[in-house]
Amino acid sequence: MPDNLQSVLHPAGWDAAIISHFAWVMFGAGTLIFIAVMALLLLSLRRQERPARALLWIGGGGIAFPVVVLTVLLGWSTWRSAQLAPQTSKDALTISVTAKMWWWEVRYHDPATGREIVTANEIHIPTGRPVYLGLNSADVIHSLWVPALAGKRDMVPGRVTGLSLRAEKPGIYRGQCAEYCGEQHAKMALHVVASTPQEFEAWLARQALPAAPADSTVLAKGREAFLQQRCQACHTIRGVAEGARLGPDLTHVGSRMHIGAGTLRTHRNTLQGWIADPQAAKPGVFMPGSQDLDRATLQALATYLEHLK
Repeated sequence: MPDNLQSVLHPAGWDAAIISHFAWVMFGAGTLIFIAVMALLLLSLRRQERPARALLWIGGGGIAFPVVVLTVLLGWSTWRSAQLAPQTSKDALTISVTAKMWWWEVRYHDPATGREIVTANEIHIPTGRPVYLGLNSADVIHSLWVPALAGKRDMVPGRVTGLSLRAEKPGIYRGQCAEYCGEQHAKMALHVVASTPQEFEAWLARQALPAAPADSTVLAKGREAFLQQRCQACHTIRGVAEGARLGPDLTHVGSRMHIGAGTLRTHRNTLQGWIADPQAAKPGVFMPGSQDLDRATLQALATYLEHLK
């Protein structure tokens, strides 16, 4: 499935399939009722030799029909809802997701060292295994929604909520903040990358490593620019500058598909433009621009960040 497709009608998990069934049944029932109403409307335009029996239509069409239909739908939806996965972290891979204006911080537990592995705007999960997302917000109310995998869940400041999901097949599934949270709400996307358990474990092991060394003149210049521009005041690069939490962790930023929470594809040119003037791509974002950098330094810094994989 292409990563730009975000639809409840293309389920890739158990809960998403149940929600998709809800949608199809509602679409089907609504379509049939619409056709029936239009047919009655056409019949009403014909000349009638005798008047319609008002009480019969009110009692049958206005009371009995909706009561029967809604009762059947309520019973069916209650039965199907009971089959949704329980919202529990028991026997599940637990991942912490913190929503911020306007990006996502994602934290894993490293089983080898016990330390946290921090990334941003991408949630990597293994296929065939239940995953529990511990959700919270650092500022305003957000809502995480990945239609292909599960329903949506609000993220409220000061509270921790949870969302269970499970991907049945590998793929990239787009998600979105589903609660208006400010100027760049529409550009607060994330991607769930589902891979085989072996591929997931390999990815997690790579993410646990410190940043790749700056082993060339250009990379060394870019690393120096990162420090001279005080980027470490907001961003962490493990092995270079640690402790900052205002902005996304950049230790392996070059391995991510997007920057700016789904705004731009990760590439040296897009990194360069983002560093120089993030407001051009995402007006209102809190990151300041660096338009005073000379071209060579800006290119070196973008090359260095792209190198962090």
